[in-house]
Amino acid sequence: MIHNEVRKVEYYKALVEKRTDYEGVFYVGVTSTGVFCRPTCPARKPKYENCEFYQTAQQALLASFRPCQRCRPLSHPNHVSDIVRLLVEAIEQNPEKRWKAQDFRALSIDESTARRQFKKRFGMTFVEYARARRMGLALKSIRSGEKIINTQLASGYDSSSGFRDAFSRIMGAPPTLLDDNRILKADWLDTQLGPMIAIADENELYLLEFVDRRGLEREIERLRKSLKAAIIPGRTEPIRSIEQELTHYFDGSLTEFKTPLRLLGSAFQQLVWEQLRQITPGETHSYADIALALGKPTAYRAVAQANGANQLAIVIPCHRVINSDGKLGGYGGGIVRKEWLLHHEKQGGSPCEKST
Repeated sequence: MIHNEVRKVEYYKALVEKRTDYEGVFYVGVTSTGVFCRPTCPARKPKYENCEFYQTAQQALLASFRPCQRCRPLSHPNHVSDIVRLLVEAIEQNPEKRWKAQDFRALSIDESTARRQFKKRFGMTFVEYARARRMGLALKSIRSGEKIINTQLASGYDSSSGFRDAFSRIMGAPPTLLDDNRILKADWLDTQLGPMIAIADENELYLLEFVDRRGLEREIERLRKSLKAAIIPGRTEPIRSIEQELTHYFDGSLTEFKTPLRLLGSAFQQLVWEQLRQITPGETHSYADIALALGKPTAYRAVAQANGANQLAIVIPCHRVINSDGKLGGYGGGIVRKEWLLHHEKQGGSPCEKST
């Protein structure tokens, strides 16, 4: 159990605010109910004096707390609800279907609930998810040589202009202008510190970020525009690879990532990112250290900018770079996650023992 009073006050504030960047960092045992929860639990918040904080779910269990049935602290941070699972399966059974109100009623699902839960899980409503899935199939059909008019009708669009508009909104270009070599797929990965999004083609990983990172939508849009690429829901071999490697990283059995990467940046940025990969897990370097190692001792500000431009969180370990005065500095995924990652690596992958 955590006894440090400053840390407890910080964690209680995060609990009240349902801070997603504290996922996996602590669990709270509620003495008045006997349950323990994750930081983002939707239940009514307990009083401060009724809270005990733990670094792992195992510690909370050993302290005789039982897992909360609402936030399910023993599952992934964004546990897939039965409604989401059922609807995703229904889409896969008939991905070209245009959903109507009676289709939800037939499954005894409230349409507004489906919208809300899909928005929380995927960052898009159920209708947007189903449309993106249809458009992904349309793109595959077009690439295989199918006539656009046939693809349009199969996707449920009677109007060619409506089909082109919908296609362009999701894919970033009308169907006649897409480059076969610019198709990226995006998938959601659950991790111990919260959900991440991975974007890759069939050969390399382009982006890996925490879903709640500020400005993520703009980051993805810049990626799409710079590559003139379509980004559609899906999974490729690099995404499967990085998901497996992240699992091993968080359980402490992996320190070196081998998933093939595509580094999109200037020559200087790529030099900085390569230098970051040379930092041994459990160690930290300052921006000035990186600049010196590159033979550009006055370029520490440029190093900091390159560090911030990294789009491959954890894999390109920008979390291992700190200020010269020893302070943690910034981190796109949040300072709390940066601190957790550094402690995790210093402990050799074992659960963090910050303040007990």
